[in-house]
Amino acid sequence: MAGVLDSVNQRTQLVGQNRLELLLFRLRGRQMYGINVFKVKEVLQCPRLSSIPNSRNVVRGVAHIRGETIPIIDLSMSIGLPGIPQEELAASFVVITEYNRKTQGFLVTGVDRIMNMNWADILPPPKGAGKDVYLTAVTKIEDKLVEIIDVEKVLAEVSPLGEDVTEAVLSRSAERVPGHLPVLVVDDSSVARRQIERCLKAIGMDVVTKNDGKQALDYLKSITGDGSRAGDHLSLIISDVEMPEMDGYTLVTRVKDDPALRDMFIMLHTSLSGVFNNAMVKKVGADDFMAKFSPDELAERVMDIIDRR
Repeated sequence: MAGVLDSVNQRTQLVGQNRLELLLFRLRGRQMYGINVFKVKEVLQCPRLSSIPNSRNVVRGVAHIRGETIPIIDLSMSIGLPGIPQEELAASFVVITEYNRKTQGFLVTGVDRIMNMNWADILPPPKGAGKDVYLTAVTKIEDKLVEIIDVEKVLAEVSPLGEDVTEAVLSRSAERVPGHLPVLVVDDSSVARRQIERCLKAIGMDVVTKNDGKQALDYLKSITGDGSRAGDHLSLIISDVEMPEMDGYTLVTRVKDDPALRDMFIMLHTSLSGVFNNAMVKKVGADDFMAKFSPDELAERVMDIIDRR
């Protein structure tokens, strides 16, 4: 899969246009799945794997790739499907990704192609799918359903992050003046929303949550419909980047273009922790950027932003 990653300039052309590039792949069976190319560092034939004693079954081993030792996760097993048989590993592929400041490989049976898509065509999972479904979005390509896996949910189960704010940070929050306006948190992953909300509530902040950029923009317009400004209602916005219907970059652009909303401080808070972020944040006019997920760092950053403002 040479050429999966293009240049920074080519990538940033998509920013603010509500577009993404989706890498399509298969697990076991004919169902097609997708992952944002921004998350992908490399795609390669499955290398030789070394086993890890006492590891979870979904971690098929580790591989030594370009000087790094990377855990290889069977994505099929992670979402409750049968795993890839041992005898089929050599014919399988590994998608090397960067999420939440960590590098990991996802084992898949086949990689198809890259599609340039509009986020407006990426839709939330069906409402009847249930809370435990491992999907964050769905779309259709050539009349075939493509499922986009909630990788943050997978990683939270395979390699849980610490979600609690430490006592040192909590003690600082206790010294601050209470009564700040709520924080609007925008994220399509239920796991990420829960993590962020728990962190902010620990430091005494009220939280309003929305599942995507469109919901957030509609909410912002509803609270300013009386002629008030967004800053009269909210302390700041913390938004994910990858979201169905309207991504975080487009949300920032729309907010900054609206006189009633442009006073809002917007932090992009995303598992996209690659080299492209600084250029993207600067282009759309976001006020801050932070890679997911460090509860202490997020709590400290939010308190600093509010205190400055």
